[in-house]
Amino acid sequence: MGKKKNKKNSAATALAPVDTAATITADIMSSEHAIAEDSPRTQQSESSGSLKRSSTHDAEEDDGWQTIERGRPVKKQKKIPGPDSSRYPTITFSEKARLQSKINVSMLRDLILYIFADGPAPQWVSITHRPEFRKIVTVMVPGLEEAMFKKGVDLSAYNSLPADQAIEKLALSTSPDDYYPRALKKDQLQQPLKPFADMFPHLWPVRAPGDDKYGKLHSPINTMLTAPPPKSKDKGPKPDPHGWQDSRTRVTEFLATPEELMEHGFPAHPAMLPVGECREKFEDPEGWVHTRVENLEDGDVPERDIQSGSITAGREILALDCEMCVTGDNEYSLTRISLVGWDGEVVLDELVKPDKPIIDYVTQFSGITKEMLDPVTTTIRDIQARLLVLLHPKAILLGHSLDSDLKALRLAHPFIVDTSIIFPHPRGPPLKSSLKYLAQKHLAREIQKGVGTGHDSIEDAKTCLDLVKKKCEKGKTWANGDSQGENLFKRLARAGTAYRATAGPEATGGLPTGKSSAAVDWGDVSRSTCNAATVAISCQSDAEVEAGILRAVRGDPDGLEVPGGGVDFVWARMRELEALQGWWNRNRLESEDTGGPPASTTAEISYDDAPAVSPLEACLTTLGERLKRIYDALPPCTVFMVLSGTGDPREMSRLQTIQSKFKKEYNTPGKKWDELSVQWTDVEDQALRKAVKVARNGVGFLGVK
Repeated sequence: MGKKKNKKNSAATALAPVDTAATITADIMSSEHAIAEDSPRTQQSESSGSLKRSSTHDAEEDDGWQTIERGRPVKKQKKIPGPDSSRYPTITFSEKARLQSKINVSMLRDLILYIFADGPAPQWVSITHRPEFRKIVTVMVPGLEEAMFKKGVDLSAYNSLPADQAIEKLALSTSPDDYYPRALKKDQLQQPLKPFADMFPHLWPVRAPGDDKYGKLHSPINTMLTAPPPKSKDKGPKPDPHGWQDSRTRVTEFLATPEELMEHGFPAHPAMLPVGECREKFEDPEGWVHTRVENLEDGDVPERDIQSGSITAGREILALDCEMCVTGDNEYSLTRISLVGWDGEVVLDELVKPDKPIIDYVTQFSGITKEMLDPVTTTIRDIQARLLVLLHPKAILLGHSLDSDLKALRLAHPFIVDTSIIFPHPRGPPLKSSLKYLAQKHLAREIQKGVGTGHDSIEDAKTCLDLVKKKCEKGKTWANGDSQGENLFKRLARAGTAYRATAGPEATGGLPTGKSSAAVDWGDVSRSTCNAATVAISCQSDAEVEAGILRAVRGDPDGLEVPGGGVDFVWARMRELEALQGWWNRNRLESEDTGGPPASTTAEISYDDAPAVSPLEACLTTLGERLKRIYDALPPCTVFMVLSGTGDPREMSRLQTIQSKFKKEYNTPGKKWDELSVQWTDVEDQALRKAVKVARNGVGFLGVK
């Protein structure tokens, strides 16, 4: 066996181990859902003398989720192989490989799925002794560029060019050799980047997701954290060759679960909480109310009382849409509410006078003007009182992104059908399709056509109603975003594979078992797609990200939050280099952001204290030291992956802003071509396509500790 391994390594460059660490025994833990007013993932409660935290991996017995139990006894793992062992896992790249294109972010994601779950085997690298891998740590570092690693590059003057000239600095040839990874040689790297050569054998050119034809850059985070749908063996309804095979479905099948309501930020209702002290102590925040539903079972209607063939299942359906105006910093207040019944008749349509002075009527979106609200005396308390009568236990609220409407109403109701959830975005959460898009795509209907006159809340409510009616007629799998895939953290929890080498089942090849995970990122991680991880760690600096990664890898001593022995998979993002490079643009890939620090915090990131080097050199030095400390702390048999996500997006963002402004002015009635403040010609269009290609030139590093 050893001779065969040595022969293989003579023809391939292995991502080989460097040192050893103590054996880590997994202590996988489970927890109960708890819903908090502000941060649903951090609420803790005492039950049977133990402290538990909420986790998105808890589910009912029949929901298809894999439960990860904390504190249960696990089979003792086999001894971790030493660096010289014939069983030590490797990821190798052969110089004789024939790559047809650059690797991309989805290929790195599929590598994770192949090692830990049910993903396809990679064709661009060779993996040996897959069952011996213990952990995978993936760190995204926007701001890293291939040009930084070129021999002789002057980092002190690296950012001297303005954004519109940076394309020339990053211009790369298009020969076939550019598809291949570049060997990292320590003596050819600048001092701040030398640690990379100690951790990784190659720099991989990585192509970010996007569309060159239409000048679009897609989110690398969503691509990394959204797994493709597994090949299903389900024999359920499928489209036939002549069209869709309808499967009539009751509207109750589309009710959001308490877990989904929590994940999408809906206000907490006591009926959603576990029976016991937690529910008994529940109090509405000041000014808030909740509908009179004691238990979720109160909404059930006996089968004998449901009319044969009814898709409403004996429930009353009310479609809701609200309009809001600005009354403070990031504060929106209710100014109009519309309710439409299942038959399309308007049940309620009222203007509402906010308690606070209105700063901005946002008429272009709300359709509300000062003249409309001046004579109005109806208050939000009047509306709340009426809704508490209308929303009885058997009433279902239907709408689009209803969490925003309910927050404006300061009201909680546990029975929700949300079109932004049942018509998921093709690229997965946290992205959401607009109601206008869903109406165009599924109803062939144009809504919100008024220019400057805002939305019609009755029209929007009826549109939601028609979308749900069509979904009920077609079935659950219709318009279900087949290409959207599955959250990566959920996939690992559901389909993670354990082997005999890692205390898994004795069956050859392993059996499905939950893989624990952690997400470490800037901002409120619990309100993003990272919420699905076993552990979510929110940070305000790269130092906190480093500490969070180490904590996730090692585990908590008491195992109450991070499982003892650490989690199996860690995803993290460092952003200080991105901020220094000027890439952190709130208008770019806004939907991927889990949030970030306030502007004042970002401004405090400074590297000017070291006058002998440039801020970029100081930042890269700190980054290299952080990554090396993480690498040194990893246990043996751990995959360590670092990627930039994208290339320089600044010129692309600048041109996209111009294009957006041009389209808005061009579509304004009565505005002539020579009156437009900006122009968009073929010159700008070609420049945008070139800038997008630059923005898609990312880099990645892959190694085995």
